[in-house]
Amino acid sequence: MAEQQKKGQEPDINQLRKVRREKLAELQANGQDPFLITKYDATAHAADIKENFEEMEGKQVSLAGRIMQKRVMGKASFCNILDQSGNIQSYVARDNIGEDSYKLFKKMDIGDIVGIEGEVFKTKTGEISIHASAVTLLSKSLQILPEKYHGLTNTDMRYRQRYVDLIMNPDARDTFIKRSKIISSIRRYLDGQGFLEVETPMLVSNAGGASARPFETHFNALNEDFKLRISLELYLKRLIVGGLEKVYEIGRVFRNEGLDTRHNPEFTLMELYQAYTDYYGVMDLTENLYRHVAQEVLGTTQIVYKGIEIDLGKPFERITMVDAVKKYAGVDWNEVETLEQARALADEHHVEYEERHKKGDILSLFFEEFAEEHLIQPTFVMDHPIEISPLTKKKPEDPNYVERFEFFMNGWEMANAYSELNDPIDQRARFKDQEEQLAQGNEEANTTDEDFLNALEIGMPPTGGIGFGIDRMCMLLTGAEAIRDVLLFPTMKSLPNEK
Repeated sequence: MAEQQKKGQEPDINQLRKVRREKLAELQANGQDPFLITKYDATAHAADIKENFEEMEGKQVSLAGRIMQKRVMGKASFCNILDQSGNIQSYVARDNIGEDSYKLFKKMDIGDIVGIEGEVFKTKTGEISIHASAVTLLSKSLQILPEKYHGLTNTDMRYRQRYVDLIMNPDARDTFIKRSKIISSIRRYLDGQGFLEVETPMLVSNAGGASARPFETHFNALNEDFKLRISLELYLKRLIVGGLEKVYEIGRVFRNEGLDTRHNPEFTLMELYQAYTDYYGVMDLTENLYRHVAQEVLGTTQIVYKGIEIDLGKPFERITMVDAVKKYAGVDWNEVETLEQARALADEHHVEYEERHKKGDILSLFFEEFAEEHLIQPTFVMDHPIEISPLTKKKPEDPNYVERFEFFMNGWEMANAYSELNDPIDQRARFKDQEEQLAQGNEEANTTDEDFLNALEIGMPPTGGIGFGIDRMCMLLTGAEAIRDVLLFPTMKSLPNEK
């Protein structure tokens, strides 16, 4: 039965699947089971052949991929093969591959995976192709790929069946290849700067290092509750204490929070820590790293996101949080002396706050409300209030603020960095304050980590550290509109038949 239905008729998917299973059974009965094939030696990819046609014309190649189109025309046919690099056409003639092989080829379906051997040539219409001398069925597709596919319009299905999305949507495939290159480029840059890549625990008894609600689980062997890490910070700092002067980790972290276009409960974070530097040194490193990655992966430091040009080539702007609030909200926080004044200003400007919020918390709320959306070009927002920075060194000249910056692009927070707090006495007091916040209902507050405090008492050198959101970086560098578009398998609510 032909898979192409008459115009106006809906295809019977179940019948089409039945036909494919019957074809497989026939192959198996004839000793031609494709699932018994264990390997195929491909010598080229589609893109290699197209990009190097002048060198490869007339040469024999073998290529493996999925049949995406097929036109049977009597004794000769054309098919289009998709591999990781892209599509290429193959000309398949009975006289070249043999009568029996040609009969088998004619029964192959869209979606089947094949190996093609043949000579590289160009058709009369100028299309680079492979003149097949052999076609081998490597895997039989028993499902039906979407018809007339130009990228799934059902975004929910795209995320649930990413394997289909990658087959049918070239933009999705390009995004994830770029993502891989971005992460490789980060590693190359940091390795070249003398950093060591390390790995730290995901299951922890104390989830600290960020303001987030953790996931909780139970470890049967120890009969003990654990949490999934919310950051990489506290273990990486232990390594600085241990004498490793430059360390970084790229890994998944888990935060029990909502889903939106920029948040997924598990996401990729890169954190690095460098001894004997401060947040200014980390600013310089961040600026250089972003330029390096954009240039290496995209070939330019000028990127366009949703029609907005962002220039990574110019020096990144540096502004304090106080100055940003003054610039965009018209409020000079230097003139705010008491919590009562801060609350009055919040009421006046319709900024919502909670009873537990202190003066510095309200400054941060003003910044989020009025300033963030304006920070389109690369901007370092410096010197945050101490109330929202429990792991950061105070500014010597003003202990109400800390040596911290957040890096913004496109109105998004892209990274968070500190001159790390290395005073164990101050750190214990900050943890105590966090626990008080926890008792007051702040589920994102930290708890005291005694082993980390012990490490600080051993002695940690002055250190600069930063956490990068890799997924947001990938969104901006690939033009993706939602975080799910740069996560191969984003978190989804289970379908009824999956529970």
